[in-house]
Amino acid sequence: MPAYTLRINGASRQVDVDGETRLLWVLRDILNLTGTKFGCGIAQCGACTVHLDGAAVRACTTRVAQVGTREVTTIEGLAPGGDHPLQTAWIAEDVPQCGYCQSGQLMAAAALLAKTPKPSDGEIDTAMAGNICRCGTYDRIRRAIHRAAGEG
Repeated sequence: MPAYTLRINGASRQVDVDGETRLLWVLRDILNLTGTKFGCGIAQCGACTVHLDGAAVRACTTRVAQVGTREVTTIEGLAPGGDHPLQTAWIAEDVPQCGYCQSGQLMAAAALLAKTPKPSDGEIDTAMAGNICRCGTYDRIRRAIHRAAGEG
């Protein structure tokens, strides 16, 4: 098997896996970064959202060979102290219920704010449409994103 050197949360990590191995399983099973969740396995629910060079991608369908030298950021790397503006807004707005989708929701929201610092409701809805919350906390998610953007 080939060895891949991945840049994960600012650190180089070498993994010996087949290039077809999904990034999700490298993160969870090899690197023990379990904040990224498995949801559907077909890039439809968003639970596995991570950043690849700042863009939100689905780790369940991203092959290790596709990553190359690009920077991967997981929920663990968003703010190691848990004090990212979105994380504090999530708590202030009491967003999580079961919590399963929250790391993917936060990563999608962080990619949105990096690109659009003061998003409208429509921009939030569009950016977050691929992230499913079975508990239905969408209104609180929107409020938390506005709060993190300094609007709430």
